[in-house]
Amino acid sequence: MGATPRERLSEPAEPVLKEADLPVLADLMGYQARRAALHIIARFHEDLKNLSLRPVTFSVLSVVGHHDGLTSREVCDLLGIQPPNLVAIIQDLQQRGWLDRQPHPTDGRALGLHLTPQGQAQLAQAEALAVASDQQVCGHLSPAERETLVRLLKKIRTS
Repeated sequence: MGATPRERLSEPAEPVLKEADLPVLADLMGYQARRAALHIIARFHEDLKNLSLRPVTFSVLSVVGHHDGLTSREVCDLLGIQPPNLVAIIQDLQQRGWLDRQPHPTDGRALGLHLTPQGQAQLAQAEALAVASDQQVCGHLSPAERETLVRLLKKIRTS
């Protein structure tokens, strides 16, 4: 006897269409870049879940860790983050004890962003995990392919 309707609903469905059935979409750079980004980000979330870091929070932590004293405006400009969104990220990092704001040495109106010793330790751990995650996702690419892909993505992004 066959499966009941309820049993059929709980079984994973086979995709009706495959990428080969998307003749225009499958060849669009934006479509492929977005699908690749979703795959990479999903792996990033899985690999860094114990640190509770989203990719954008990790990016802010990394930039500040490598460029001590940047202002919020500089971080926004560098990462393409809207100022209201950065405020929430900075508050999160401050509440974790990973980031501190101090008066900027040359601009009395601005505050510089600085990682605390705890933030530096978390950054070292997060960067090691992020690099390992990236290598895992891209492990099937040769070093030359990876270098070419990164160079071409940067070219697209900056054109």
